[in-house]
Amino acid sequence: MATGRMSSSTWMHRVNDMLETLRTEFVFVWYYFTVQLSHIFVYWVLGMLIGSAVSVFLKDRIHGAMRSMTSGKGAAGIVIASALGIASPLCMYGTIPIAASFSKGGVKDDWLAAFMMSSILLNPQLVIYSAALGTTALIVRIVSCFLCGILAGALVRLMYRDKSYFTFKSFDEPKSRDTDPNMFMRFIKNLFRNIKATGGYFLIGILLSALFQRYVPAEFMSSVFGNEAFGVFMAATIGVPLYACGGGTIPLLQGWLAQGMSMGSAAAFMITGPATKITNLGALKIVLGNRNFALYIAFVMLCALMTGFIVNIIV
Repeated sequence: MATGRMSSSTWMHRVNDMLETLRTEFVFVWYYFTVQLSHIFVYWVLGMLIGSAVSVFLKDRIHGAMRSMTSGKGAAGIVIASALGIASPLCMYGTIPIAASFSKGGVKDDWLAAFMMSSILLNPQLVIYSAALGTTALIVRIVSCFLCGILAGALVRLMYRDKSYFTFKSFDEPKSRDTDPNMFMRFIKNLFRNIKATGGYFLIGILLSALFQRYVPAEFMSSVFGNEAFGVFMAATIGVPLYACGGGTIPLLQGWLAQGMSMGSAAAFMITGPATKITNLGALKIVLGNRNFALYIAFVMLCALMTGFIVNIIV
């Protein structure tokens, strides 16, 4: 009986130890979570506000500027189109029908390629999010996305001068959901849709960042992503499965950079992530076809690697 009581006491002691360990780990993770949240929350809020403002008040002007590009700009139109793609607030499923309407209106495929490529990689909301990574990372992201858009347009202009690159078929321009006659209410409704669409991913990203900080040694992150060559390959590769939402990956990148990730590796991740996001790939597959879709994937990987290596040399 004494032995039985001793075994029961020992078992309870072990259970208590395990519960105490779990409580301690929860406290640590919660601490990292709240610290990360305090660092990035303001950027998320600003991103929501500015993204909704652009969508409600400037979207038509941005797309109107793109529609006006039907002639007379030549190769310079690629540069303008890439800039307009970054300014456009639409997701890729919204961008493709818009691009189809641009095409029907006479906008050339090389300009459309630049617009769509930069639109995939960046938007006004994500620009604000990325400010949380620091000035250097923000500049690297904007410049690299802008140049990738230009390069995409230039390659389409060079390789598809006498044939069509896109197959838009029967795409109709999407109906805008920003229809409330009251402009303030239109903005508020758009803001709530933005919060609903990105809030969950944002919190998951912060949680993953907290888990990385707690359980993945900084030395390991530095050895994997700090290497100027291998780190770029790794970042370009993991950008494919890990990227779900721009806002959700900012906390991860912020933590990784703090733990030794090179800026070039971060740049590579910021290109392959959005460019190979599953919803973006699904939309692009519709308008590119098998051959052009394969060329797109190859372009994204090469662009990410080149960007990563160049950034590591410069920064």
